[in-house]
Amino acid sequence: MVSVSGDTPFPHRPRNLTIRELGIDDLAPVFHLGEELFTSDRYPSLYRIWDEWEVTRLFNTEPEYCLVAENEGVLAGFVLGTVIVKASWTYGYITWLGVNPQFQRQGIADMLVDRLIERTIAEGARMILVDTDPTNTPAINFFKRKGFGNERKHVFLSLNLTKHDYYSKLIAYERDRSDRRP
Repeated sequence: MVSVSGDTPFPHRPRNLTIRELGIDDLAPVFHLGEELFTSDRYPSLYRIWDEWEVTRLFNTEPEYCLVAENEGVLAGFVLGTVIVKASWTYGYITWLGVNPQFQRQGIADMLVDRLIERTIAEGARMILVDTDPTNTPAINFFKRKGFGNERKHVFLSLNLTKHDYYSKLIAYERDRSDRRP
């Protein structure tokens, strides 16, 4: 655990900020902050959906890559990551990064990402990956400033199954079936 205080390049950085591993008591606050930040109206094409299982799965499987920033008992932000081991390379991957709106633009995301990078390097990672919605300009600018590059556009397609013929037939079938039950 590292505590940050004193003069920093971010003049408004909280003085009593601590970066530490996510603990069991942090699961609900992290989940609720993620609910606030990762909404379907803001990011309708997220291929991973923010839910309680995202937080608990990573906490249970790779807690060393789940970090929180806390200031005087208030959740300032979090980063959830993983390490992927392939035959020739080990990759770090930033799965989720979120900063409490009242703590944004104070260097919290910088510290969380830096700490996660340190941990993935210690695990043997030679590269760290991150993806975001292509319209999320603040995130793209942040990661570019952190040194991420080699940007690739990713095409994400969806099909609303409620508009599919089979969907309406299945609904009608299930309705008929339940009507026939005694």
